[in-house]
Parts: sequence; structure tokens; C-alpha cells
Amino acid sequence: MSTQTQTAPAVNPPFAEPTPLGLLGLAVGCAALVPIAMGHSLTPAGMRTAAIYCLLFGAGGQFLAGAMALANKNLLGGTLFTTFSFNWVVNWWTLDGLAAGRAPDPLIVLAVDVAFLVVFCVLTYAFAFHSALLCAFLADIDLLFAARIAKHVTGVEALAWVIAACTVALIGIALWIAFAILVNPTAGRAVFAMPGPLLRAAPPPAPTEPG
Repeated sequence: MSTQTQTAPAVNPPFAEPTPLGLLGLAVGCAALVPIAMGHSLTPAGMRTAAIYCLLFGAGGQFLAGAMALANKNLLGGTLFTTFSFNWVVNWWTLDGLAAGRAPDPLIVLAVDVAFLVVFCVLTYAFAFHSALLCAFLADIDLLFAARIAKHVTGVEALAWVIAACTVALIGIALWIAFAILVNPTAGRAVFAMPGPLLRAAPPPAPTEPG
């Protein structure tokens, strides 16, 4: 009787790579916030306009991307997109409230910003094992939240320009990564360069032989 080696069939993820969707949604949501971060469009109409972009592209796009990433067994990407999508809902709620003359409680916002900073610092370290550019993307978010916290604690209004600069940088990095994932496989070459990991994971321990 002959025996044949059975190999497990490759399991294809149920969805196509959702990362570009999440990044493009983030870029559009951030673009809507840039004028406000720079002190412009501080009117009810400006707030409401930015709010709907935050809700549809920031929250909707990132939640959809996060749900698909989790279904594809992408724990890091799915966790990042899904968590951030709820923050975009808060952005929508805040802007819509400001347009109607209702401001969120600043101490609660500060406490949540601190929690987000801790979360994103840890995720920055995790993503450093995947790509230096992804690590820079998360580091920019870290700096943005640090500037938000510092602005609240110190009252230094000049930090608003740091927040605005981080927002613009976030748009650029998000678009670059999204274009790299979308265009490079189609072109068959690295039109948009994607550097490798910044950190290397430790090799798994060698199996021990029974004594």
C-alpha cells in the first residue's frame, strides 16, 4: 500500500487587502480637518462639512477596512483600523456639536487622548516589525496626540500648528502606503517604495530533543 503526503490546501482570505481603503478614508478625513486645524473654516458650515467627511470616510472607511482585516486574520491592521474608526465617530460628534454650540468636556477628551497615546505607542513598536514606513505612520499619530495633550496641559496655542503639521504628514504617509499597495503589484515594480521592517523579530526557540 502506497502512502501519499497530504498537504493542507492554502486558505485564501475572504476579502481583498483592505488596507488601502482604510488609509484612503483616513487621508480624506484628515484633509477635511486641515483647514480647521490651521484656524480656518471655524464656522457652523465648516464644522458640519468636516463632520460628514469624518463620519463617512474616517469612521466608515476605517471600520469597513478593520472588519475585513480581522476577517482576513490580520490582527494588527484590523485592531488599528477598527479602534481608530470609533475615534472618527467621536470627531464627527464633536464637530457636529460645535456647529450647534455644544463643546465636549475637555477633561474627558484629555483622559481619552492619554489612553490613545499609550495604545498607539505600543502599536508603533508592533508595526516596526512590519515596515519602517508603517512605523513612521504610527509615530506621526503618536506625535499628534502628544501635541494635543501638551496643548491642553500648557495652553500654548502654537502647538496647534504642530497638530496641523502632523495631520498633513499623516495624509501624505497614508496616501503613499495606499498607493504602494495598489499600484506596485499592478506595475510589477516598486513605483512607490515600501521599506522593510525597522525591527527584526526574535527567531523561534529551537525544539529541544527528548533526553
